[in-house]
Amino acid sequence: MDMLLTDEQKEIQKAARKFAQNEFPPLAEELDREERFPLELWKKACQLGFVGPWIEEQYGGPGLGVMEAVLITEEFWRVDPGCSTILAGAFGSQMIQLYGTEEQKRACLPPLAAGEKISGAAITEPNAGSDVAGVRTRAVEEGDEFVINGTKMFITNGTIADFFVVLCQTEPEAEKRHSRFSVLLVEADRPGLTRRKIRNKLGIRASDTAELIFEDVRVPKENLVGDRGRGFYQFMHFFDVTRIPVAAQGLGLAQGALDRALRYAREREVFGSSLASFQATQFKLAEMATMVEAVRGLVRQAAWKLDHGEVDTRLIAMAKWLAGQVAVRAADEALQIHGGYGFIGEYDISRFYRDAKIVEIYEGTKEVEKLIVARHLLKG
Repeated sequence: MDMLLTDEQKEIQKAARKFAQNEFPPLAEELDREERFPLELWKKACQLGFVGPWIEEQYGGPGLGVMEAVLITEEFWRVDPGCSTILAGAFGSQMIQLYGTEEQKRACLPPLAAGEKISGAAITEPNAGSDVAGVRTRAVEEGDEFVINGTKMFITNGTIADFFVVLCQTEPEAEKRHSRFSVLLVEADRPGLTRRKIRNKLGIRASDTAELIFEDVRVPKENLVGDRGRGFYQFMHFFDVTRIPVAAQGLGLAQGALDRALRYAREREVFGSSLASFQATQFKLAEMATMVEAVRGLVRQAAWKLDHGEVDTRLIAMAKWLAGQVAVRAADEALQIHGGYGFIGEYDISRFYRDAKIVEIYEGTKEVEKLIVARHLLKG
């Protein structure tokens, strides 16, 4: 697949690999243990253009495409998924770039690109995850403001973000369920917003995750992002953009698991021979390598299409679903090859094993992705 990349893309890939290999290993275990977002590492990555690579040049960003974001994500997650959560520092900014006013873009995007601010997207609620249209958080119009009440759950960058794009009900009486929602830009220092960090997660513990509680949070009408009543549809478009790098997370993790399995199989001796000399081990490695290449093809095809103006929701869902499945399976097989050593923290494959599962859950569960693929097939 690398032969299809431009020289510039190969240089970006190489730079991302070098950065991750140099910066991640010394911090990975500590950040996981302390459940701490690496702010200094995030700032370094911002300065090199790795965070928010899609931010346009006129707003201080690199102005790169989805393919470049995929390459950076894959290389980062290949080295350590936890440290790679620094890439989420600009999560939500895609909504501003896609639908924000010029004033919103100039206020939000340059500081994100410069590593001065962190963004977030608040969609999921305690009783509304995969069912985005089940969101209950309300934003009631009062004069020249919206007053927001509700609770959001599992919000990335929840306690460290400077602002969020928040999906709210603004048109609760709309006949069409999907037309009840709008997106509001909410600064984190608004009175009435409480943020509670979620701890003891299974994986990606360096990622800051929180519950957000909105109690009469007031924002001006100018904070409406996009069109009123179109919030659900805007987020569906948002997911078409963001799910491809998430698929690249699964791809990178699976490749990293394969890297570690290969290295351990060559070094480990059992019954007087290297573990790699046994056919059972070779079959595992062959299957892992084949699955990784299959995912890489799907992910890069989806990215290439989006960069060339074609939003292929079916292909994006395929890539996201398969990437999650392969990440989980590759991590499992790699840990199995490590045997008992894989079960302890001395080898980071145990961390990969815990981190893998999230790719099958967030940004659309594997069940949701399968439904999307099936619906497109049945439409014929």
